Amino acid sequence: MSNAPGYFVSFEGGDGVGKSTHVRLLGRWLGEVTGREVVTTREPGGTQLGAQLRQAVLHGEDMGPRAEALLYAADRAHHVATVVRPALGRGAIVVTDRYLDSSVAYQAGGRELSEDDVERLSLWATGGLLPDVTVLLDLDPAAGAARLSGTPDRLERAGEDFHRRTREAFLRRAAADPGRWLVVDASATRDDVQAQLRVDVAARLDLTPVVDEATSAEGRA
Repeated sequence: MSNAPGYFVSFEGGDGVGKSTHVRLLGRWLGEVTGREVVTTREPGGTQLGAQLRQAVLHGEDMGPRAEALLYAADRAHHVATVVRPALGRGAIVVTDRYLDSSVAYQAGGRELSEDDVERLSLWATGGLLPDVTVLLDLDPAAGAARLSGTPDRLERAGEDFHRRTREAFLRRAAADPGRWLVVDASATRDDVQAQLRVDVAARLDLTPVVDEATSAEGRA
């Protein structure tokens, strides 16, 4: 867990599941109902250096799985040191679009590296920092691919088997640590997914009294 005054929430899942949208919506709502600072960010690309690394791993030349894993770990180390830990120390809620579980799912599950090696690399890079809550937006890879637009990046065009293995890796990790993970069916409507997230994440972060008060106020309006 984060072991800091703030709260740390990560979103995981395959391409096209709606992570960016729900990070934005949940982050805004958490700020409204708690009055806390909320920092929404992403990996890779949550810092200036991260934006350069994102370009390299998603849109640059092809590279081997180990090089890819190391670049993601470098981005994560810098992101945690310069964005995540300082925000948690201020008492903020940090909501990130992807964190270390993506590396394990994509580089170990998808690229078929050692899961233990990839996880140890990310834990070393982050000083062992884990989210308080990790949301898995689960969706069949074919359905996620159908939602995508524009030119696919290196991971999006990795193939059906790659994305199937990645989804299976996410689901295995969620099943192995239910105290940290929330699995949400991303095939539901955006509003239904967001409503479930607000209830479940608030309960995990012990924000239920604040949420109930806000809901009651809306009902009286």
